Amino acid sequence: MRYAVFVTGPAGAGKSTFCTSFATHLRVSRRTAHIVNLDPAATGDAFEYEPTIDIRELVTLGDVMTEMGMGPNGGLVYCFEYLLENMDWLEEELGGFDDDYLIIDCPGQIELYTHHPFLPSLARNLQRMGIRTCAVYLLESQFMEDRYKFFGGVLSAMSAMVNLEIPWINIMSKMDLVSSSPSSDTTQPRNGKRARRDIARYLDPDPLLLANARDGHDKVSERENNRFHELNRAIVQLIEDHPLVSFLPLDLTSTDSLELVVSHIDFTMQYGEDEEPKEPRDLDEGDFADME
Repeated sequence: MRYAVFVTGPAGAGKSTFCTSFATHLRVSRRTAHIVNLDPAATGDAFEYEPTIDIRELVTLGDVMTEMGMGPNGGLVYCFEYLLENMDWLEEELGGFDDDYLIIDCPGQIELYTHHPFLPSLARNLQRMGIRTCAVYLLESQFMEDRYKFFGGVLSAMSAMVNLEIPWINIMSKMDLVSSSPSSDTTQPRNGKRARRDIARYLDPDPLLLANARDGHDKVSERENNRFHELNRAIVQLIEDHPLVSFLPLDLTSTDSLELVVSHIDFTMQYGEDEEPKEPRDLDEGDFADME
């Protein structure tokens, strides 16, 4: 049985770094893992490991933009359309793997997950080939500056979940950038450290409780955007009525944190449940030479 994990999420969420750490963890655990690059715009230094399968061998965004006169977004859509039209190339590339983990690094354009049919079609093709699939959606902890940014991230995750229709895990990445104590600097830049107690409420959230929360930053925001208050509450109610999203914290500096995420992925895909026990090989006299 083969397994494939789509690593999705917005640009800058740490997808490629997670893929590298994921593959390293599996290899240390003596499991076979391969990175599959599905980003036709990826640069050569984007991966610590050379991808086993690389869409750039089939089509690159640079070539499409040059030859077709397209912009980056239109060119990316064309690349995925071209991939779906040439699925025989991908099937041939995947043909030599058995009982392996395929870690599929996806582009950062979230519209590919939220409403385009490319990844759902690709997932169905992999399932047709007997490959169990799931997806992880990374949202960086530094994005959680306030509850409304969080709700935007939740809505994008929900849209991608509904679009792909495969087992799904949401991950809050870059938790190593979260400090253990709150900062007194309220003018801290977006990528500054956030306090752990400020992030914890977003891991398994109560949307209505978050919507009714009050702090200094939110009070200023509500005074400036009071006319959108009812719209915000309607969005929050939608999230409350469809409680599909919770997050696993991911700190890549912690082996335990990574192991927790990997165990959830294994459980989601029922890793190893259909595997047959391997028969030990026959021993001969030469195998006992070191014991004499």
